[in-house]
Amino acid sequence: MPRQDGRANDEIRPVKITRGYMKYAEGSVLIEVGDTRVVCTATLEDRVPQFLKGQGKGWVTAEYGMLPRATSERNPREATKGKSGRTYEIQRLIGRALRAVVDLEAIGERTVWIDCDVIQADGGTRTAAITGSFVALVEALSRLSSGGNAAYGEAGTAEPLPGPLPVRDFIAATSVGIVDGELVMDLSFEEDSRASVDMNVVMTGGGKLVEIQGTAEGSPFSRADLDRMLRLARGGIDRLIAIQREVLGDLAARVGR
Repeated sequence: MPRQDGRANDEIRPVKITRGYMKYAEGSVLIEVGDTRVVCTATLEDRVPQFLKGQGKGWVTAEYGMLPRATSERNPREATKGKSGRTYEIQRLIGRALRAVVDLEAIGERTVWIDCDVIQADGGTRTAAITGSFVALVEALSRLSSGGNAAYGEAGTAEPLPGPLPVRDFIAATSVGIVDGELVMDLSFEEDSRASVDMNVVMTGGGKLVEIQGTAEGSPFSRADLDRMLRLARGGIDRLIAIQREVLGDLAARVGR
């Protein structure tokens, strides 16, 4: 059955990542995945949470939010009603994903704050946030010297510093699922709403899994289905990482060195 937007089942939506989207952040992007748009910023802060003080290593943490009219109907601001369980779950996911590829000892006692703000949602906001945040993270960490010394300022004036980055590998995320009995990748909201299986996959450039979030909405799915979905996700994530590399330019060569 043809997909609503004409894509092949193994095709991701059009992806565009714009670096330097915010003037003041040490790293920032606007990521567009189909009709989903997320602003991701990375901020360097010269302190760590209390539980890490004195240990000589840093931390990466994330906050996630959605504008009231990011969706077809207005949702109250969470600053007014309080964060939902979904929001907490997503921001923990983003933080875990990025920490998996960052050398926390190399950045010293410093926190990287990742802020992900959804300005338009059409499915896959959490996977887009992870993919975009990685680029913002690399951009921010490029403003640290190889010794971990702070050397950053206004994003418009601070130049990337030479040397390897404290980032072990690339990381990206996409969704896969079973819709109308067919295996498909990168589900839009319309597809997600009628999927019998929906799965988010976070994976490194080397093909290592960081997280799998898979749910059957009807009949259980088989191990063979799981393996097929993971193979499909790998292809999509390879494509997303290729886009990240292209957007990062010379910085891409400093990842994993």
